[in-house]
Amino acid sequence: MRAIPRLYLVTDRHATAGRALTDVVRAALAAAPHEAAGDVAVQLREKDLDGRALTALAHELRALTRAAGAALYINDRVDVALAVGADGVHLGGRALSPGDVARVAPALAVAVSTHTRAEVEAAARSPNVRFAVFGPVWDTPSKRPYGPPVGLDALRQAAAVGLPLLALGGVTPVRVTEARAAGAAGVACIRAICSVDDPGAALAALLQAVDGALETVGWHARTT
Repeated sequence: MRAIPRLYLVTDRHATAGRALTDVVRAALAAAPHEAAGDVAVQLREKDLDGRALTALAHELRALTRAAGAALYINDRVDVALAVGADGVHLGGRALSPGDVARVAPALAVAVSTHTRAEVEAAARSPNVRFAVFGPVWDTPSKRPYGPPVGLDALRQAAAVGLPLLALGGVTPVRVTEARAAGAAGVACIRAICSVDDPGAALAALLQAVDGALETVGWHARTT
């Protein structure tokens, strides 16, 4: 079974400055050191696409992630995840429950979106949930309509539950150390990679920051 990702790239083809999403993801993954490839995962999150278009894009990303040794998660759509041979499915608040996924697709890993400690506690009770994205920890444009960022204290309290958490929202290399010190297993991001001129350099910088944070806080174990 794959390691918990330390860097989770969430897609948004509307945030790529006009570039093809596959080109951005390809450039980002190409910068991951070979030994760190398994520490990177991609979540295909394009909620406005219909099933046919989403499946076509998922097939392209499956080829890219497989070549790079990265995991692929599909947002909400278990059927699409199964159709393209994805590693897992990422569940939002209105998606199937982890238990539902376990019944229809027991081989799929499950990740979930969380915003509170209570949601993390609920996710931790499901044995097929491998990790949760938690946030937004810092301000980020895509999450402003849903309220203010939750902050590092909330991340710290949620991380105490024990389920691996990836901090989302306004992530920068400087903030990676803060997230790790608060108990996050890694970070998740959209614009920090999708929107920049050099996605590969951005991914490499974030991975390097995570590596440094692991050493700084003395976190060496990796869940498998």
